[in-house]
Amino acid sequence: MAVEITRRDLLVGASAVVGAAGALAAPSRPPHFVRTSGARFVNGAAPFRVAGTNMWYAAYLGADAPIGNRDRLKRELDRLAALGINNIRILGSSEFSPLKNSVRPTFRNRTSHFNETLLRGLDHALAEMGKRGMTAVIYLTNFWEWSGGMMTYLYWTNGGRYINMNDPAHPWPEFADMSSEFYGHAAAVRMFDDYVRAVVGRRNTVTGRLYRDDPAIMAWQLANEPRPGGGDEIGRKHMKAYLAWIDGSARLIKSIDRNHLVSTGSEGTQGCLNDAQCVVDAHRSPSVDYVTAHIWPQNWSWANPKDLPGTWPTVEKNTRDYIAQQLGIARGLNKPLVIEEFGFPRDHGSFEPGTPTTYKDRFYQLIYAAVLDSVHSGGPLQGCNFWAWGGEGRAQHPDHHFRRSDTSYVGDPPHEPQGWYSVFDVDRSTQAVIRDYASAVKV
Repeated sequence: MAVEITRRDLLVGASAVVGAAGALAAPSRPPHFVRTSGARFVNGAAPFRVAGTNMWYAAYLGADAPIGNRDRLKRELDRLAALGINNIRILGSSEFSPLKNSVRPTFRNRTSHFNETLLRGLDHALAEMGKRGMTAVIYLTNFWEWSGGMMTYLYWTNGGRYINMNDPAHPWPEFADMSSEFYGHAAAVRMFDDYVRAVVGRRNTVTGRLYRDDPAIMAWQLANEPRPGGGDEIGRKHMKAYLAWIDGSARLIKSIDRNHLVSTGSEGTQGCLNDAQCVVDAHRSPSVDYVTAHIWPQNWSWANPKDLPGTWPTVEKNTRDYIAQQLGIARGLNKPLVIEEFGFPRDHGSFEPGTPTTYKDRFYQLIYAAVLDSVHSGGPLQGCNFWAWGGEGRAQHPDHHFRRSDTSYVGDPPHEPQGWYSVFDVDRSTQAVIRDYASAVKV
């Protein structure tokens, strides 16, 4: 790992002294930041609606190292800009982990010396996004194993104990139940807080801007899909610590950066014991600015990839019902709602770029129609981010499994089949659906 990241006092790009009298140059116009106004987003005086994607690997592409590819990063951002995408949800942390399928290299290990190569990759990604008028949502850890996450923070601080996801010796929900011990583990949370301070307080080495002053950032996100537990018993047991961690972490971020929004990364009721009150409580903090939801029909057993026509009616009904429930929560809180993850399989469960996406396109249209209906009727659902942009990335092995030496990143993270939910550069019909939505939602 490289040098420790510390906050710098040096002011970059201060006002220049001009003329014999030493008059100060006129200050530049202050940047606009995405903010909330009741259950809406605004950017300056204009409404802001999310036409987004997920691209977890953006900082990896931005790294000046063999894992990176800055030329590809620019090409991918250009493709997304051409589709009308204005928001990208990206990984801002990964933890060096013994967990199977966790990504390498990582932003940090158990020491306080963080990986400057990857942090500069994040700098580069944000700088390139800013050039294109895009905004980022940056998540700062993970409930799941693929980037190390909360289980790794526990492993570092509990004497080396951990559980691998999908280990037959530890069936569901043992992984999730143990991962949720993180919230009440003081030493693990302190390590997370140290990383938050370093990243949120960072100065971009490309632009010279403090992150807190960068309009290319829309929001900091506490974690990817934080849950109070896997089963009801442990979830209820850990609920107090879970809610305290959300409020405390959000307040910590706001103490460093008052310009940007904070969100939880929650899946909604599916990730909160199927309990609407849990979601309400998780988003009640004044330091949490908006509500999030994720929708995964195959993962939640609504869709059968081998029989998409037969299971589509269930997908459609359950999706509509799920969105309605999350909308009710957001209305009660008077905060905006973003469906920041949604994905669907290709026809016949294929992972190959360019293969038919009949029902995937239909599912995207279903989500997009819900957003447009909310926007046009004054509802709180203000946008969405599909999962995920694979672009020119390709699976590097016939079995579509990720290996730690792989660098042709796709939208699917390392623990999943490469191509499962990705939108590739050759997926023309899906891109057309995305482009139509991005154009319509901004009107």
